[in-house]
Amino acid sequence: MVLDAKSGVGHNDYGSIGVAGGGGAGEVSCRAGAGDGQAAPVVMTQNDLYQRQPLLPSWPVDKEDSGGGGQAVTCLYGDEEEEDDDDREGNGLKRNLANGNPVIAIDMPRPVRDDKFPKEKWKTFVAFLILAVNFIITTASLALVHERVPDKDKYAPLPDVILDNIPTYPSALDISEIIIMISTNVTFLVIVLHKHRFIVFRRVFLIVSVLYLMRSITMYVTVLPMSSTTYYCSPKANSTSFVIVAKRVFQLISGFGLSINGKHTYCGDFIYSGHTVVLVMCYLIINEYSPKRLIMLHWGSLIASTLGISLVLLARGHYTVDVLIAYYVTTRTFWIYHTLANHKKLKQATADNSLSRIWWFKIFCYFEGNVGGPVPRLYNWPLPWPRRLLAKHPNRDS
Repeated sequence: MVLDAKSGVGHNDYGSIGVAGGGGAGEVSCRAGAGDGQAAPVVMTQNDLYQRQPLLPSWPVDKEDSGGGGQAVTCLYGDEEEEDDDDREGNGLKRNLANGNPVIAIDMPRPVRDDKFPKEKWKTFVAFLILAVNFIITTASLALVHERVPDKDKYAPLPDVILDNIPTYPSALDISEIIIMISTNVTFLVIVLHKHRFIVFRRVFLIVSVLYLMRSITMYVTVLPMSSTTYYCSPKANSTSFVIVAKRVFQLISGFGLSINGKHTYCGDFIYSGHTVVLVMCYLIINEYSPKRLIMLHWGSLIASTLGISLVLLARGHYTVDVLIAYYVTTRTFWIYHTLANHKKLKQATADNSLSRIWWFKIFCYFEGNVGGPVPRLYNWPLPWPRRLLAKHPNRDS
């Protein structure tokens, strides 16, 4: 610290502060550490002490003004100047004696940008391809199962403790699918406006891929009788040739797996409920990535998902066990995936990490290996042209 007294002395060099011998409370004595002669102690109060200049200036210091010469310290990046090895000390410092002003230069490495949340658009595209493949596999499984569904004219629906005690409303399935379309569009908007939208899209693609792949297996291995006596099923072809299966797959994909547009006329996709998977996923995504202050959005999504699932049961679109299994599998897959993604140690297949034994763990490590932690709830506009209007507030967090 550089001290200046009220005694008319222009400037004192770095000195020592001690309590004056005869001073009262709060009085200190300032003794200069460098100068032409040994200055007499000056009694000063605490209010008289203040800093005149930075302790480590980055410009040359004038000896006359500084009262005896000092050293300035400046930081230089490694590639800014070329120096001789003779001017560099063993501790990484460089001294410059130009103009009689000693300058210590500390070589600093160039700052390296550490991106904790890389976009990795290529991985997102690969995840989308995986989703498309698994969706085709699921529809192909349904096309095969349709030929094995028991005839509803001969086999009654299975006993169900919920369906047997509630009325039947066939039109409720259409309302449920309208809720699904609204929920998916809102969820899509939430992801698009997210700052790390490519990471979120990648996660959604992978989780839904896992869910639909498992669903294609469960619906194929166990075929249940129709839960509804009024739902229309296309006539069976009594054949499972490649052409027939391909036509059915194309028809199902063109209708996005919904029956409201008349495309879903094939039966047997019970275990587990695809409607429940989509509705639960929409709620989980909105609750995980939307700002916490949007309480109405969270509650609205929860109510919409619950209502949509209830309408599926009222329409006899699924058995109760289909809905329960779908809820359990969807929530556990979503939570396990995000638990692994949010903890770096869990991304390593160690002996004490039981979660690393999940069959999709290696795929997960490939897509999430460069993500450095929980994805923050930050938002920005995805298009470049309106962003200029929001330059002062580009991000929105929770």
